[in-house]
Amino acid sequence: MKTTRTQTVHAPRGPDAGAAAGPSGGSGPPSAGRRPVARPFRRALSHQVRAYGFLIGGLICFALFSWYPAIRAVIIAFQKYTPGADPEWVGTANFTHVFQDPEFGTAWRNTLTFTLIALLIGFAVPFVMALVLNELRHAKSFFRVVVYLPVMIPPVVSALLWKWFYDPGAGLANEGLRLLHLPTSNWTNGADTALLSLVIVATWANMGGTVLIYLAALQGIPGELYEAAELDGASLWQRVRHVTVPQTRFIILMLMLLQIIATMQVFTEPFVITGGGPESSTVTILYLIYKYAFLYNDFGGACALSVMLLIVLSLFSALYLRLTRTDD
Repeated sequence: MKTTRTQTVHAPRGPDAGAAAGPSGGSGPPSAGRRPVARPFRRALSHQVRAYGFLIGGLICFALFSWYPAIRAVIIAFQKYTPGADPEWVGTANFTHVFQDPEFGTAWRNTLTFTLIALLIGFAVPFVMALVLNELRHAKSFFRVVVYLPVMIPPVVSALLWKWFYDPGAGLANEGLRLLHLPTSNWTNGADTALLSLVIVATWANMGGTVLIYLAALQGIPGELYEAAELDGASLWQRVRHVTVPQTRFIILMLMLLQIIATMQVFTEPFVITGGGPESSTVTILYLIYKYAFLYNDFGGACALSVMLLIVLSLFSALYLRLTRTDD
């Protein structure tokens, strides 16, 4: 008897087998669109909640210690405010009272003079020091630390050191002048030299960071520009004028605006070294605000002065933000 052999044909088991079976086939793997998305969504949500938690903490700190005092100061500027008593709205009376104060004009004049002298000294000295440090071949790191060291000293400690240095009797400044057989100076005790003496203190205490920023900008200038200038026979001054300054003009402008904003808020040096004297020659706006608040107990006048200073500084800050804005 002849038997018939049947042969079973199996479907291919390759990666496309499930696709060949069609959507209704039960043997193929589940489609990628059917994968659950709840777990990745929950993971992403947890990361966002954590990030917003840190952001909210920072916003709360700013609101309590920066924004709320600023808003409160603007409100008090239009009130007669005495601690322990109910505030009374007086409109612009605080501003009128401040304008009529003889020290108001003196304080603004001293502040603007301080800012101008600080720009002339505090702009040139750090730039020159950065040029010198950039040309050094040895001990660069050591001199960078030396230049930055005054920034790490607390401002009050620095002011006290300079107060002893400027002492007209046994101060180190006059002792050095006597050693060189030069005439001594009253320094902070003279009405004509006190403000300049404070500018020197502020420049010494704050120029370290400026020097390092200038130094970073100088090291970013391509060396080929200097080589081309030397081949053209340019002198050192010509290389600085036609290569260094144009290549760093943006940094120079930014630091100049930041220096204006900082020097118009000078307070530590007049408060610790001179106390606003002699003859009110070192009374600045911030020091006058201090006098109104804590010596005269006139918080309305102090806040009125603060609002005026805020408006002036906001103009420079807006200019700084406009120049540093990058268009997308």
